[in-house]
Amino acid sequence: MPRLMRMAVVVVALAALSAAVALLWLSPDPSYTFQEWIFSSRFHRYDALIVAAAQRKDLDPKLVKAIVWRESAFQPRKVGTSKERGLMQVSLAAAKDWAKAEKIETFSPADLFDPKTNLDAGVWYFHRALDHWKPKPDAVPFALAEYNAGRKGVERWLVQASLKDDASAEDLLAAISSTSTRQYIEDIEKRYQFYTKRGRL
Repeated sequence: MPRLMRMAVVVVALAALSAAVALLWLSPDPSYTFQEWIFSSRFHRYDALIVAAAQRKDLDPKLVKAIVWRESAFQPRKVGTSKERGLMQVSLAAAKDWAKAEKIETFSPADLFDPKTNLDAGVWYFHRALDHWKPKPDAVPFALAEYNAGRKGVERWLVQASLKDDASAEDLLAAISSTSTRQYIEDIEKRYQFYTKRGRL
């Protein structure tokens, strides 16, 4: 390769590297952006399924993707510590409620490793939680708390803090005694804002 051509290749490579560094520097979350570049296929493989599942329940796909990111980091074969399965880490009890409500008689726990089935079940469960908390001005943190800790857990925290029906999302966050659940809500809301700010999944 002639010397001039080698220099041109080096200049182009340096320019591309500089552009990549600049993009990372400008990103509101450089760590996530870098991971997204490295694992692009995994981070975006299920976007169409996420959009379809979210739209069926009139939810924002960016919020659903934020939940998927937090629950499984887009790994459809993940199994949680309490045997939650798949992209949205759906419990067997929640999946059975979904299958009964949707009249799916052939449901098997192994079906939760299928991305579409898992997203349908997880979105159904989250939508049900949102519907329960819809009288709240901001129902999302309440629904996320329920998705993570169960409805009884959320209601227990509200009772322990002597909070009534007019409890706000800020009141809830202050009342939650579980650091992991509070962090779970904050992580998802931050990721949701990240997707919203950039205008895409």
